[in-house]
This record gives sequence, C-alpha cells and structure tokens, in this order.
Amino acid sequence: MSTAPNTARLMIAATGSGAGKTTVATALIAAFRARGVTVQPFKCGPDYIDPTYHSLAAGRVSRNLDAWMLEEAQLVNAFCRAGAQAGLAIVEGVMGLFDGAGWDSDQGSTAHIARLLKAPLVLVVDISGAARSAAIAVAGCKQLEPEMDLRGVILNHAGSQAHADGCAQAILTLTGVPTLGWLSRDAKLEIPERHLGLLLPKAEEFDTGKLIANLGTTAREQFNLDALLRIAREAKPLIPTDRPEPVTTSRSAVRPILAVARDEAFSFYYPENLELLEEQGVELEFFSPIRGEAPSGTASGVYFGGGYPELHASALSANARLWNALRILHERGAPIYAECGGFMVLTEGLEDTAGKFWPMAGSIPGRVRMASKLAALGYRRAKPLQPNLLTLPGATLRGHEFHYSRWECNVPLDADRVAWETQGTRPQAKADFEGFVRGNLLASYLHFHFGQSPLLAQRFAAKLRDHLNERS
Repeated sequence: MSTAPNTARLMIAATGSGAGKTTVATALIAAFRARGVTVQPFKCGPDYIDPTYHSLAAGRVSRNLDAWMLEEAQLVNAFCRAGAQAGLAIVEGVMGLFDGAGWDSDQGSTAHIARLLKAPLVLVVDISGAARSAAIAVAGCKQLEPEMDLRGVILNHAGSQAHADGCAQAILTLTGVPTLGWLSRDAKLEIPERHLGLLLPKAEEFDTGKLIANLGTTAREQFNLDALLRIAREAKPLIPTDRPEPVTTSRSAVRPILAVARDEAFSFYYPENLELLEEQGVELEFFSPIRGEAPSGTASGVYFGGGYPELHASALSANARLWNALRILHERGAPIYAECGGFMVLTEGLEDTAGKFWPMAGSIPGRVRMASKLAALGYRRAKPLQPNLLTLPGATLRGHEFHYSRWECNVPLDADRVAWETQGTRPQAKADFEGFVRGNLLASYLHFHFGQSPLLAQRFAAKLRDHLNERS
C-alpha cells in the first residue's frame, strides 16, 4: 500500500435536492480555475448531467463516486487516481446529506462518501423565505452527525447582501459554523431543469459558457476562496490500496476497435468504463448518430450510452447508414452494448409524447413509448439470466436506472432473450425482469459502473478480440 499525493478537497453538500449544489460546485470550480488552480471535479452517485457542468468549468472530465455500486476501497482508489495530478478536488454531493440507497442507513450518501474521502464539508443552504431559521438546517446536520467535519456554509437564493449577512450571523451565533460565501436569486446564475435533473449544457435554450463565466465571477467576488482553499488543504491524507495491473494484450497485438456513440443524444457514460476498456487493449472510436455518422468498417463492436434520444428522434430515425451498419454488425455477431437511451434506439422505434412514431434500429422487438411521468428510478441488483457481454449467470451486478419511457414488446419474448432479473434496494422491493440479450447483443435500461469488477471490462474486451480474430 502507498500513500497518494494528499489532494486538497472539499465536499459540497445540502439537506436536499434543489438547494443549489451544482450551481455552487460549478461556481467554485470556475473561480479556482481562473486563479490558476487545476481542479478535478467529482459527483457523488449515479448522476450524468451535473458532471457535464463540472467538466466544462474545470476543463477536465468530472468523475462519479458511487459508494453503492463500488466498494469503499474501490471508491477511494478511484478518487486518488483521478485527483493525483490536481491541486484541488471539488466533490458535489447527491440529494440530501444523509440520503443514500435506503431508508435505514446512509450508505451511498454524501455523508458516507465524505467520511471515506476524509473531506471537509461545506453545506449549501437555501435561504429563500428564511431569516434566523436558516440556522435550522445547519444545526440539524450537526446534531445528526456531530463528528462530521462541517467547516462552513454557502448561502443560496439570498434576496440581498443584507439578507445574506443576517442569515450568516444567525447561523454563526446558533451553530458556530461560518458562512464562506453567498449567491443571490438571479436568473443569470440559475441552471434550467428538465425531468428530475438539470438541462444538458449543450441544449440550445441557454448559453452555458456565459452561465459558467457568471458563476465564476460571482464566486470570486462573493466567496471567501482563500478560506475555502485553506480548509481543503487541511484534509487528512488518504491511503489507497494498490491497484492490480490490468490484464491486456501485448503491445504488438492488433487492438479491437469499439465504436462509441457520443453526442447530445448519447452523453451518459462513466469515464471509467471507457478507460477500463482501453486498459484491456480496446481502441475507442467515437461517432455522432445525430449527425448521420456510423461505426467505421473496422469497428469490432458498438457501445450506445444513455442520454436523451427522444429529443433527437428525427435525426436518429433518418440515419439509415447507422441502422444498416448496425444490422450488418449484429448479423456478424459483433458485440453491441446499450444502456438506457441506447437500449431505446435499438428497438423498432420510439413513440414521443405527442404520439408520433419514429422508426429506429429494429434490433430488439417492440417499441419504447415516452411518458410524462417517471417510469423508473433507483439502484438495482441485477442477476444475469443468460451469459452476456459483461458476465455469466451466478454473478450479481449493481446498477442504476432512470427513465421516462417504457418498453412495449409486441411479441412473446423467449425466456433466453431476457437479460436480467433485477431488484431494488428496499427490503419490500419485488423482483423484476429487465433488458434483452441475443448472442453478443446486450441492451437494457440499466447503467453499470465497470469499476465494480475487473471482470466486466475484461469479458467485454475479450468478446471484441474474439470478433476481430474471427474476421481476420
């Protein structure tokens, strides 16, 4: 075991969703970057949208830290590897401070991850409509976990400087916790929302670059950045476990190419999934389905991540080149892996909320129908019912799903075509069946973090090599 560089770090938390964690985290990242600090961003939990704002502000890819999908040592190792070359790590929490995978523990919560990372914690407090009562949230957090390293608060949605100052004084007097900055109720500092999350940064509805610039400028003016950096540097050292060497092919071996769909419709990927595949000797080739692109003729497989394909249904439906290439690859037995949005476009078609049907790949029977209400959200334990691209029966993977569509299969599905038996984390959760498998095609609404087991990327890469060798 070896001690990694002690990366300065801060955990940005709140008592619930909607308080402004992403706004504050992005503001801090932008402000410190403007001061010449190399900032490595992180997001707790399985969120894909918030990290895109971090990445744009930092100029570095934001990483997910998920204490439910990853073991504790795996999470600490992932943090240390990604943060080793940075001067500061900003970690945005998930939901409320103590909200985890279940009702009876804080596993997977912001508090849990803060303990694992020994990260000083800054609490974002929404003070809209509050005065002295703003101290309640801070006092409650301290009472629930007295040993927590709560070092300060940042106030959000202040009506004025006087409002912020008054709340700051009340919080300090009643709890002893200092205020390290504040943001006003200002449209130029707000990130628009869609569904249960924020609007994607590349959406045409607003200017992301201007928003991040405004946040960075405001943070430099209204946050005590010197105090925040000093607190971050006081974080206690972390000791990661040694990482096993990846099993890869020799340098002289031909590397299989995996075509990865990546654009505004398919942007939800864990960076580690792609990196772990590269460590297994896989070469990544990115293409944009909404811009009429398709995998090259040298690709040995395809990976469709999640995203918002329903917002780009017209462009996707019109990409006959892609669907023809996919059909040929599937007929040849090439590995094809799809998560959530990727699963949606591999069906026969997508029906949008207006009732319009958009033909898609047709690799999976049935259609997906968009709805205005949430169809599924939460962690899932997944047991494979057949051998698939990632694993074999007998294993149990940990995944997550979040979607507003439902798959409606129009034909009876043979038992050997069902990919997973799934179950939520709550004790009363019933078992369900999820996804589609046929040969080397694996698709479902589930997102998996490959960091939970080295076997996932190894098996996927082996399938790609097998297909490459068969074609040679």
